[in-house]
Amino acid sequence: MSEVDMDKLHAFVGKMLGDLGGAFSVPTVRIGFRLGLFDALHSDGAATAVELAARTNLAERYVREWAMAQAASGFVEYDPATTAFSLSPEQAMVFGVKDSPVYLAGAFDLAAAMIEGEAKVEAAFRDGTGVAWGDSAGCLFCSVGAFFRPTYVNSIVQEWIPSLDGVEDKLKAGAKVADIGCGVGFSTLLMAKAYPNSKFVGFDFHEESVIDARRHAEEHGLTGSVRFEVAAAKEIEERDFDLITVFDCLHDMGDPKGCATHMHKILKDDGTWMIVEPMAGDHPEDNMNPVSRLYYNASTMICVPTSLAQEVGEGLGAQAGEQQVTGVVKYGGFSKVRRATEGPFNMILEAVP
Repeated sequence: MSEVDMDKLHAFVGKMLGDLGGAFSVPTVRIGFRLGLFDALHSDGAATAVELAARTNLAERYVREWAMAQAASGFVEYDPATTAFSLSPEQAMVFGVKDSPVYLAGAFDLAAAMIEGEAKVEAAFRDGTGVAWGDSAGCLFCSVGAFFRPTYVNSIVQEWIPSLDGVEDKLKAGAKVADIGCGVGFSTLLMAKAYPNSKFVGFDFHEESVIDARRHAEEHGLTGSVRFEVAAAKEIEERDFDLITVFDCLHDMGDPKGCATHMHKILKDDGTWMIVEPMAGDHPEDNMNPVSRLYYNASTMICVPTSLAQEVGEGLGAQAGEQQVTGVVKYGGFSKVRRATEGPFNMILEAVP
């Protein structure tokens, strides 16, 4: 063993303390979301622990310790002169504004879901099998949907669809759209609300997700233009779609190449396939960054196990990169694939027959 550089060791331990502080914050932050503590600070302004407890009808001693934990994490502000806690405008974007692009309630729930599924994934490490979607945690599909919702709310209609060649005009006029791997339906419903002249079908192989999606459609009054069906990507029998979308799920499929081949069959000759995948470089060294850190960990605990539990079990992973994803799409028979646009967390590919 080479000699330890004490400066590097201290710096590394400091990094670990920061990381562990974030990990330790997961349960208290989730409690804050569920019990309305962040909401109370956001909607009604600064409050002492006593005032915050009264607003939320919670026990003051717990609220006081919770608030100090959030202040020590830098998640809320603390004023020692008044002993009041508050959310800055920037903190509110993460903890208070539900349609903010960086609202992170779902991210904390996803972290908890990964911990809940730890034992099953560990067992899969030993025998090389998979862990089926939804089986690793009680409501993994709920937390995944909540995690992606803020990005979808702020990107699908505003940036991603307009980046596709001629697609927005088709949707405004009236098009037939399939949203593959729709989950609980957030992506499908956002598109349906924006383009009322078009018809949308959301497909997902996970029945519980489809049940939730149907409920969401009823709540938003969109059952006339949207329906949700239980079907794996390769089993969809409907044809002649003007637009097919897959949001953050191609890499989760057991047979993404088989999916690509089937998408080519059910798409119109002049149709478009939009593939939204996690942002990633084509080489591991390109992915040593905070975003890839999140994705690699999620991929280890969710994406790869999910894929390995399905037919073929490709195990593409959430950091496959544009080159590899493009290869999958072209395998299916698509003649042209281009990166239409991108964001900090996603790359958006456009494929045409």
